[in-house]
Amino acid sequence: MSSVTAAPVGGVVPMSRRVMNLAHIVTQNARRLPAHPAFIQGDLRHDWKGFDAQVSALAAGLKARGIGKGDRLLVHSKNCDAMFVSMFATFRLGAVWVPTNFRLLPDEVAYLATASGAKGFLCHGDFPEHAAAVAATSPAPEFTWRIGEGAFGEDEVGAVIARHRGERIENAAVEHDDPCWFFFTSGTTGRSKAAVLTHGQMGFVITNHLCDLVPNSTEKDASLVVAPLSHGAGVHQLMISARGATSILLPTERFDIDEAYRLIERYRVSNIFTVPTILKMLVEHPAVDQHDHSSLRYIIYAGAPMYREDQKAALNKLGKVIVQYFGLGEVTGNITVLPPALHEAEDGPNARIGTCGFERTGMQVQIQDDDGKEVEPGVQGEICVIGPAVFAGYYDNPEANAKSFRNGWFRTGDLGHMDAQGFVYITGRASDMYISGGSNIYPREIEEKILTHPAIAEVAVLGVPDPVWGEIGIAVCVNRPGQNATEGEIADFLGPKIARYKMPKRFLFWDALPKSGYGKVPKRLVKDELEKRGELDFLKGKAS
Repeated sequence: MSSVTAAPVGGVVPMSRRVMNLAHIVTQNARRLPAHPAFIQGDLRHDWKGFDAQVSALAAGLKARGIGKGDRLLVHSKNCDAMFVSMFATFRLGAVWVPTNFRLLPDEVAYLATASGAKGFLCHGDFPEHAAAVAATSPAPEFTWRIGEGAFGEDEVGAVIARHRGERIENAAVEHDDPCWFFFTSGTTGRSKAAVLTHGQMGFVITNHLCDLVPNSTEKDASLVVAPLSHGAGVHQLMISARGATSILLPTERFDIDEAYRLIERYRVSNIFTVPTILKMLVEHPAVDQHDHSSLRYIIYAGAPMYREDQKAALNKLGKVIVQYFGLGEVTGNITVLPPALHEAEDGPNARIGTCGFERTGMQVQIQDDDGKEVEPGVQGEICVIGPAVFAGYYDNPEANAKSFRNGWFRTGDLGHMDAQGFVYITGRASDMYISGGSNIYPREIEEKILTHPAIAEVAVLGVPDPVWGEIGIAVCVNRPGQNATEGEIADFLGPKIARYKMPKRFLFWDALPKSGYGKVPKRLVKDELEKRGELDFLKGKAS
């Protein structure tokens, strides 16, 4: 990211845009709240003073291994204290934290290592295959450290922290546009890209989240982590840390709903970041009636649309505590918000059914036509956004940047409209991407892998509405002449080639795919044919 010398404004020439290093959050908490719990997972707990010491110790170890300002540190891990420490240790050095979704396959993580230009790699001990795949890249990271038990890596993160305990590393001087986090996202098109988040941008995002999502939060609050810290949950915990509040993790990677409610009751948890699928599970589980959850003030859901009936059930069971926001990784969640007060449990004139809320504080949203002009209220167009929460751009990807920005506006790739009062309604997507359980899924990647099966001539993968996951994938396949592949055969073939959450839920076989006059296969024609054939009737049973 290159710096640009600003022109004089009002006779003043701006100098350095020095901002707070995000790791100063930990420094502040260690001074003001040294004995207050920062992190709890099972029997493990760190107060802010001890947490700050761990951050410095890991930063010292990374510095000794050659990590400095601007260097990228790839982290592939399940939720644990070492992952949380690694975030702030990386920030403290002025380096760039590059976390991955721990559900990704080895070759996918290897690609992220190459795409980010990672200098070092921290890998959870449960993923030796991922460590081997990253080590095989060219150029490979200069070192691999293991998180926890295992038999790979030149060192182990806990051992590094122990060796450097007591060493003090000061927070590196950073400017507004200095990168701090590569947030990998598929964006609006194509393969995973590194959205560059900066110290200055994230300082605004923290302030905005505190303002719009969890107002009046203090160190007396506590947050339960039920999603991977590599993405939205990590941003949420960064924001919670800025208030000195406690982050509580489930004791295992399994989402144990009964245990979640026990933790909510025990630690008087006040906020949770989640996705509609998980919120639905929390509402429908018997444990909701067996534990005291009256401490909950904000349950933030994002990442996918929420069915109206599920929304009403959550309000009736938990009260007016749910908060919706619409946002992408590129805008770090900062596009719209629907606060608790505007969630209505009953349909009626006051219920804005289907809206994802209004503009976030300090952000501007506009619905634009194909030429980039703002459309009238109620008219569909592309949802575009400007403001301090918008990322700096995709790392080393000028083509993607050119496609994603127009006249300074970030183009989300989502279609929608805005009413006269400024409430935004998402109506579709400019691309074929669909969201299942809060995860973005791009059909082309899946289609290309299915097409490597020798029996398949054509395939179309698309998302269809599902009452549990928001959307699920359906793969419609065409066998080659003389071939007779089955649903089970293709599922078994595809399983090792993609992450589990990307796996289509059904594989159907047709004689041919519907085509347009240009010989293309529009997904809308495939969906129309699915409905015509009654192939989606199985979803009606799930919804009833």
